[in-house]
Amino acid sequence: MTDLPQLLTDRLARAFSEVAGDHADPAVRRSDHADYQADGALPLAKKLRRPPREIAAAILNVAKIEDLVAKAEIAGPGFLNLTVADSALSRLVEEMAADERLGIPKTTEPERTLIDYSGPNVAKEMHVGHLRSTIIGDALVRLLEYLGHDVVRQNHLGDWGTPYGMLIEHMIDIGAGEAAAELSVGDLGAFYQAARRAFDSDPEFADRSRRRVVLLQSGDQETLALWRLLVEESARYFEAVYERLDVRLRPGDIAGESSYNDQLSSVIDELVQVGLAVESDGALCVFPEGFDGREGRPLPLILRKSDGGFGYDTTDLAALRYRVRELGAQRLVYITDMGQRLHFEMVFEAGREAGWLGKGARAEFEGFGIVLGPDRKRLRTRAGDSVKLIDLIEEAVRRATAIVADKAPHLSASEQQEVAQIVGIGALKYADLSNDRIKDYVFDWDRMLSFDGNTAPYLQYARARILSVFRRGEIDPASIKGSEVVLTAPEEHRLALRLAEFEGVLHKAAEGVELHRICGYLFDLATAFTAFYEHCPVLRAEDEKTKTSRLVLCDVTGRVLATGLSVLGISAPDRM
Repeated sequence: MTDLPQLLTDRLARAFSEVAGDHADPAVRRSDHADYQADGALPLAKKLRRPPREIAAAILNVAKIEDLVAKAEIAGPGFLNLTVADSALSRLVEEMAADERLGIPKTTEPERTLIDYSGPNVAKEMHVGHLRSTIIGDALVRLLEYLGHDVVRQNHLGDWGTPYGMLIEHMIDIGAGEAAAELSVGDLGAFYQAARRAFDSDPEFADRSRRRVVLLQSGDQETLALWRLLVEESARYFEAVYERLDVRLRPGDIAGESSYNDQLSSVIDELVQVGLAVESDGALCVFPEGFDGREGRPLPLILRKSDGGFGYDTTDLAALRYRVRELGAQRLVYITDMGQRLHFEMVFEAGREAGWLGKGARAEFEGFGIVLGPDRKRLRTRAGDSVKLIDLIEEAVRRATAIVADKAPHLSASEQQEVAQIVGIGALKYADLSNDRIKDYVFDWDRMLSFDGNTAPYLQYARARILSVFRRGEIDPASIKGSEVVLTAPEEHRLALRLAEFEGVLHKAAEGVELHRICGYLFDLATAFTAFYEHCPVLRAEDEKTKTSRLVLCDVTGRVLATGLSVLGISAPDRM
């Protein structure tokens, strides 16, 4: 293990437990007064009815931390200030340097984790509203796979229901071939809007559309063939967007609403058998426990409408059951906007009451805030429409191209183009992921593409600068493998501290779907490296031993930056 905070926590936890006679959390955290601070004596004092400084002294008396801590002091009302030993930091950095995975083992208890994310609608453009779900979901997939979990990607397309009668009739009117050509170039927005205009203005078209829905739901072969064409062309467009955004979703990950049609009746039958489904105002409903409306009346999930039709509630229950029983998911993570929290929490509670969720499987809603414009309102075009996702991607690369041409004239035209693509896409993703997932954030091109501050370009440049050290010194990083790390300067100490926190940050981010933790950590690491680089000569170090040691610090920092960005779905160019 190279997770320094966890090593300290484990050692101190044994001492705290010995003093308390029971489990007690040492509450280790970073400190401005030392490397770390343990605050656990204060809450323990209330429980034991003893002065916290007395408890802190008792803990230090029995704690076995000599190999990790150079100095431990009691401060204030009973805090433990801990200064980590340089020898301990050297060992941890050497362990990271010697291992392909930077000393981070894959989990010995892998979970089959299903992640539901992105979820665009067939025959509709992907817009800025899909940005967060797609990017957050992809980063979580990469992170969990890196940690050794078995990850199932699920793209729950909106591909069924009443709008598809309208869309299919529009296909018939303009010709299936013309429709396919229009959809194949990604002009989904225009296609959908034309169908909508016809539906709203032409009563005869609207009637045909309603009849077409009945044909679709009854399995009419001609209608199904047209529907499949609509889905396939849309899926091709989505895949092109995902590839441009460097997202791992592929056609095989699609499981749209329609894929659960043949399971809806059996889901209802099962819920009836277990006594959860009840009649209410002509509809068949489930009333999950603990969900009441404004007037205190229980809120329903509608399994079957009074007209006999099915809706999203039934489909989402069928998807939940299928994912647990057939796909074997142990952890199910749904990544969508905060507005759907109530719906999914009701679905999960119904799943628990039906016995689908419980000891062997758990589901969690991981919502996110919205993307705001400079006016702090939902980001839209000047015309008031949703911003197309592909337009955001192209604008990011266009702006990055101009910045790279200005800052990196030493690169060839092809290199500039490649770097601009990496920087632009990376900036777009990082600006999203670096914000707390549950909060709204303001979209700001200048800030996200800046080479200063907590941005992807700043981190990408830090890593490229590290590689340039090895190029200028004509040193192969493999030649220093196994070398000793000796920390003498305070900047070396602080850099090594940050390096030894990487493993723990990844695990915490995965557990709480808090990807901004990784971003904040990488920024802190890059900042610590900048201070180290400015104060500690590397290629011109005073002796060969110091030079080699500092090269190891450079190499491990570069690898951590590249790995951290990679688990976020962001590339790091070798030259910038």
